[in-house]
Formats: sequence, C-alpha cells, structure tokens
Amino acid sequence: MAEATFESVESVLEKHLPPEEYDKVRNVIYGRECGTLELNPDAVEHAKKHNFQLKGYRMSADAEELRPPRIVRVGLVQNQIVLPTTEPVAAQKEALGKRIESIVDAAALCGVNVICFQETWNMPFAFCTRERSPWAEFAESAEHGPTVQLCQQMARRHNMVIVSPILERDEGDLLWNAAVVVSNSGAVLGKTRKNHIPRVGDFNESTYYMESRLGHPVFQTQFGRIAVNICYGRHHPLNWLVYAANGADVVFNPSATVAGLSEPLWHVEARNAAVANSYFTCAINRVGTEMFPNEFTSGDKKPAHKDLGHFYGSSYVSAPDGSRTPVSLLLVSSAPTCSPLCPCRASRGQRTASWWPNWTSTSAVR
Repeated sequence: MAEATFESVESVLEKHLPPEEYDKVRNVIYGRECGTLELNPDAVEHAKKHNFQLKGYRMSADAEELRPPRIVRVGLVQNQIVLPTTEPVAAQKEALGKRIESIVDAAALCGVNVICFQETWNMPFAFCTRERSPWAEFAESAEHGPTVQLCQQMARRHNMVIVSPILERDEGDLLWNAAVVVSNSGAVLGKTRKNHIPRVGDFNESTYYMESRLGHPVFQTQFGRIAVNICYGRHHPLNWLVYAANGADVVFNPSATVAGLSEPLWHVEARNAAVANSYFTCAINRVGTEMFPNEFTSGDKKPAHKDLGHFYGSSYVSAPDGSRTPVSLLLVSSAPTCSPLCPCRASRGQRTASWWPNWTSTSAVR
C-alpha cells in the first residue's frame, strides 16, 4: 500500500533535483508544462472554511486568426466519505450531499462549466464486502432519485453541467453502476453505465451489478461533447476508442481504485487514451481509507480484513498532445479536484493537425 505521506512523484523530483534538471525531467515524463490558473480569492477562502483544497491549471493553444478560442473549464472532484460506514444510510448520504454542495459552490466561483464527481460518490465503495444490507439501500433512480434532484438544483443554480456517478436502481429493481449527466439548465441529458466489471481480489462488484447494455453514449452539452468511461473501463483501449468514434471531445473516468496493481497504470492509461484518441481525458479517483463493520475475504488467500485499501487520489487531466496536469496523491483531509480545462472544439493535437484547442484547468482536492 502506498504511504500516505508520499504526495506525488513530482514533489519527490522537485525536492531532490536542481530546478533546471527538474524542469527538463518533468517535461520528458509529463509533456509540456501546464500553466497555473489564478483562482478566485472567494473560492479559495470558501474552500479553506470548508476544509478542502483547490488547484487550478491551464492548457492553452496558439491563437488562430479566423476562429476565436472556446474556453471550457472542467472540475474534477476527488473526495473521501464524511461519516463512518456504521452511520445510518440516510445520514451518510445527507453528509456527502452537503459536502459536495460546498465543493460545487467553490467550483462555480472558479467559473467551472462541467464538473464530474468520483465513482459512486454518494456512498462508501462497499462492494468489496459482498453484503446486501445496508449497501444496496444507497441505490436510487438515475432519473428521479434524490441525488439527481440535488444535482439538477446545483446545475440550474450555477449554469453548470454535472456528471454524477451513482449506484442506480432501475424500474426493474436491478442495480447498475451508473453516471447521470445533467445539463446546465438542470435537465437530465441521459445516463451511462459501467461497461467492464472487475472480478479481481476485493473488487467483488459483480455481486451487485453487471456490465452495461447502453453502449458508449456521448452527450452534447453547451460546452462540448462529453462521455463517461467509468473506472475499470480505462483498462480496455477499445472502450476509449468507441467514445472517440462517437464524437467525444472530453471523456471523464470517475474511479475508485487503491494502491497496488492499478497505481503504476493509473498515470498512463487515461493519458495514453488522450493521445491515441485525440480528445481530452479526466481521470478521477477518491481518497482515504474506508473501514467497514464486518471483516470480509475474497477467496484470494489473504486474511480477513475490514477495508478495501487506500484510495490514492491522483486525479489529473490529459490533452491530446500527451501533456498532463500535476497530480495530488492524497491529502489526509481529502479535497475536491476542480479542474477548469479549456478544450475549444475537439482537439486533434499537433500530431495530426496544425491546431488544437485551448484548455484551462482548476483542481480541487478534498
């Protein structure tokens, strides 16, 4: 398990390399450097008051003579649960709802146009336990449930598109790992579901839900064409490819993944997808360690335990040219990652054309 005191690869390099060497090494590893975005002082103060952090970055492009830039600010939220998993379901959902509202308020002050939360953001990631109760009670309607209603209110209030990954219960009483897309006018544009379900170690998700039957939808919003590739789908290159074939400008990857096998891959997969498919990618992970009331095992010869592992955060955005925002692994007090990015039109990168859109990115870490 990664040490909680290890903030990021960048911080270690910066600490131990002379400035000139650090800049060269960083550019070789991560591509051209992203500029820092100046954040609204009111947003910074709001974040401080509510105990989370904001970070902002800019991805820009050369100005064109005939076409004005289209700036899009994208917010990524990496967060940890608020109450212990032993608290009543209603109390846990209410606390997370209030938490996310305060984060969205800060994102609005930063001018964010599209915000995406982490996988099943309004509950603990309890699928490792294989228990029905109480975790199935967190499931709700993607179209009419209390969580989508909250998101509709926030979207209308802030003129913001919201991507809300939840545990869905459909009209046939089946559960799905889903993401609801709410327009900046508060209308539900649609939903997508997790295409690939892990059956590895403690990721016992197929106990609760199965693979999506909805394909690879792309949603037209006022700020561009967006898609949502939920968590485990990032391991499958053809999954990313179909979103490109369907016209996505930006693909979000809301996740819940822990140290171990996935961490070395985490910094590569979404970035590689951006390069291979000529769109922007936004990788989002939760933070913290979630302890459950009962011990569980997963038939992998490991002793019984009460946690899935440590969620290491490290949310970031990648551009089609391979450049990437810095990451923040985890903060003990977790923080939202509100990333304003600006893709004007779908950037096809300097590899394939002589232009690509401007991006700016702000990040919040809870």
